[in-house]
Amino acid sequence: MSCAIISWPIPKTNQTNLNYAFSSSKGHITISHSSSIIGFPVATDLGLPTINHGKIPTRENQQDHINANVTHIRADCKEKPAQKTNMEGNFLPSQGVYARLLKGCIESKAAEKGRELHAHIIKTGFESDVFVCNNLLNMYAKCGHLEDACRVFDKIPERNTVSWTAMMAGYAQSGNGEEALELFCQLRRAGLKVDQFAFVIALSVCSKIAAWEKGKQIHTQVVQSGFESDVYVGSALIDVYVKCGKVGDARRVFDEMQEKNVVSWTSIISGYAQSNGAHEAIKLFSQMKLKGLVPNLFTFTSVLQACANLASLEEGRQVHNSIIKAGLDFDVVGSSLIGMYSKCKSLKDARQVFDEISKRNLVSWNVMIAGYVQNGCGEETLKLFRKMLRVGIEPDKFTFTGILSACANLASLGCGEPIHALIIKIGMNADVSVGNAVVDMYAKCGCLADAHKMFEEMWERDVVSWNAIITGYAQHGYGKRGLALFQQMQQEDIEPNHITFVSVLSACSRVGLVDEGHRYFDSMYRDHGIAPSIEHYACMIDLLGRAGQLGAANVLFNLMPFKPNAFVLRNLLGVCRIHGNIDLAKHVAEGIIELEPHDPAAYVVLSNIYAAAGIWDNVGKVRKLMKDRGVRKELGCSWIEVKNKVHKFVARDRSHPQTEEIYKKLEELTRELKAIDYEPDTSFVLHDVEMEQKEEFLCQHSEKLAIAFGLISTQPGMHMRIMKNLRICGDCHTFMKFVANFTMRELVMRDASRFHHFQNGVCSCGDYW
Repeated sequence: MSCAIISWPIPKTNQTNLNYAFSSSKGHITISHSSSIIGFPVATDLGLPTINHGKIPTRENQQDHINANVTHIRADCKEKPAQKTNMEGNFLPSQGVYARLLKGCIESKAAEKGRELHAHIIKTGFESDVFVCNNLLNMYAKCGHLEDACRVFDKIPERNTVSWTAMMAGYAQSGNGEEALELFCQLRRAGLKVDQFAFVIALSVCSKIAAWEKGKQIHTQVVQSGFESDVYVGSALIDVYVKCGKVGDARRVFDEMQEKNVVSWTSIISGYAQSNGAHEAIKLFSQMKLKGLVPNLFTFTSVLQACANLASLEEGRQVHNSIIKAGLDFDVVGSSLIGMYSKCKSLKDARQVFDEISKRNLVSWNVMIAGYVQNGCGEETLKLFRKMLRVGIEPDKFTFTGILSACANLASLGCGEPIHALIIKIGMNADVSVGNAVVDMYAKCGCLADAHKMFEEMWERDVVSWNAIITGYAQHGYGKRGLALFQQMQQEDIEPNHITFVSVLSACSRVGLVDEGHRYFDSMYRDHGIAPSIEHYACMIDLLGRAGQLGAANVLFNLMPFKPNAFVLRNLLGVCRIHGNIDLAKHVAEGIIELEPHDPAAYVVLSNIYAAAGIWDNVGKVRKLMKDRGVRKELGCSWIEVKNKVHKFVARDRSHPQTEEIYKKLEELTRELKAIDYEPDTSFVLHDVEMEQKEEFLCQHSEKLAIAFGLISTQPGMHMRIMKNLRICGDCHTFMKFVANFTMRELVMRDASRFHHFQNGVCSCGDYW
């Protein structure tokens, strides 16, 4: 056996020289060196079995092979007697050997071993071989060493299409989309034939960076090159148009494809699911199955999104059954199922899927938490979060935004503050989305000063940050301060969005700024290119109606370029309630009931308007209609958090363990307030009963019980925060002003639509509510 010892410097390593022994005998090739070994589980280009008795090692044990002391690459030289030899006549590795060795580097992410191979390639004279160099630059690119790949690319004497395509793929993989597209242009200018692989890479880059114009240009080139019938190119084109929001163009490409695969179908289904075309997405999914194609994970994920967008529980369940029949693991598709069931308001099914996932990851937990939040199940959200922490799952920003939203909806400062502390502890307070959620939580828990402090301390603020604080001030009755923040936002060159203007118009409505509201409404499209939506019209109707301009509100309602939905109708009905306009209220309520026959709000407001006017026959008719349709009025309740425990009350409630003390304190307080000119306003008792009974009803409203409990459970002078699920009545509003002044406390009341800050006998709303 002959053996030649050669030495050379290894490119781009800290090593100096490595001595390699390269020998061949009877068709066996061995490559080794004194300090480390190049070892790869590969077969030679002669098509003979791989080492290790023909078994390719798994990814887990590839590194053991790489670090083996000697690697034997067996090749039967009898089949290729003209194989390249060195000066001593020893056989050298062929192109195929190097290709397979470099592939091993890619699979093992072993860039340093690839560098050693690079050195060997130089020594054996293959540095000018385009096939070997293409594999070499591909190795560097896929191992994340783009600069090394560029150096190899630049030194290839005669690049072919594969060279350009491999370099394009490297740029695309590393997130350098613009550079990849520039290479694509250079490839065309070089006069080389562009193949389908180059087109697919270029189109995938257009898809990632939403480069619609460039995608259209490439589409033209695809047609000119005759690749429009290629299924992979067609699928890539569909994806470009989908990602750029051009679903119509995507559909035309799809319909013109002679051959369609699962990727094609999935891309177009995904496009419709993401662009308000959920019905079409479900229809295409059915057609795909009829053609005998088997949906993959991404297909199911897309069609589940379509079902979620439509809140179509029945179709979602059918897709679920298809997933079971396809044998897909719930660990893979479970999160999409949870999201679908949650948006269909079927939390029982969502939780069942969650519980059936054997290996829950962070995404699964986050989707289940989001489902509870979306459906107003705050307490279940908090329970699940605690369980998540117990099993050792570390929360991320999506977890925290969800859990803070639950605390905000519950107005639970006792839960929100510890979670904020945890956020600071793990260093996530710098994340802008988490910071926005913290601001929103404090604002909705009645702590506006803390919300503003968190806003000022944010390292980075986006439009959502400004929306949160402007909305907070509007909801707390400080509309002018909210508008001042809007001016500051514009001075800092933060472009407002449609949500910003909902907040701004709401701020105007809260304090009766009609002229300012008109000005902001007109500026939306004129200055910012934002077309007013139905939400903006609803705010303007509310603004005009509260300001006593009911006729103008009705005119604007009729001029809306939209078909009225329940939201805007409720705002108009609220205006009717304020002004006691019975005829218009009846007409508006009928519209709401037609749209949402099982929503009790319209029935209740109309009944209250009749009751306030003393039209008891009509009150009876509305209540009978509710009973006949199985519509139940939402039970009003108030709650207060004391020492991190929430205490709930309903009207005339006697279930609390301290009931006797609560009622005793309430009777005592009412006597003391009457002595300083408080007089119960029985007009807010909407029942046809005697005056004495009306006053008794008033004294036992849930918010008054909560106040009484707070007074006997907290230290004198402490702030109290009371929450109510319905609108506070006028008498309780007056009662709270007296209590705040008499007890020298600040009371914060959050009802269904806003906050009231009571201090020194006045309310932040200025009695304009």
